[in-house]
Amino acid sequence: MQLIDVKKTIEKFASTVIKEAKENLKTKNSSGTLADSLKYTFTEDEERFLITFWSEEYGKYVDKGVEGAKTIYQGDEAPIKPYDRKRPYKYTNKIPPPSKLDKWIVRKGLAPRQKGKFTGRKIDTVGFAKSIQFLIAKSIWSKGIKASKYFTTPLENEYEKLGENIIKQFSISIDTIGDESKN
Repeated sequence: MQLIDVKKTIEKFASTVIKEAKENLKTKNSSGTLADSLKYTFTEDEERFLITFWSEEYGKYVDKGVEGAKTIYQGDEAPIKPYDRKRPYKYTNKIPPPSKLDKWIVRKGLAPRQKGKFTGRKIDTVGFAKSIQFLIAKSIWSKGIKASKYFTTPLENEYEKLGENIIKQFSISIDTIGDESKN
């Protein structure tokens, strides 16, 4: 028996999750790299349909958040447990690499300027302890990263609707097959 309508419903589920996750990232004023990397693959065999969601490696940290080494965000902002682990991601003894924050600092308007021109913000220009990159990296290490749930929220919301939609499409497929046998 072919369940084309069920297959379409599952693919619509996956594409809606990706679309909503990308919308959530747009509101975060991000560079767009993570949003551009979001995709899914859909495979099937005789027994099952399989959806796999893909993104940049750091997407899981943006979604789930990371516990800081010193303080922890509370409430809705708190890091949440990854599906495959018993505890949230956590900083321990290493700070994030300061060099990776350069473009983010400029995009957020935090780069120092004098008369409209960017001034030194790198370690070799102003010294290690005073560089903006180092200070922000140290803050991230200490406080952690808030859980954005840019992907988790749409996934959970659409998953709640999925069962109902599949049952509806499954019954439509059975009705269609039954109508074809009468002809």
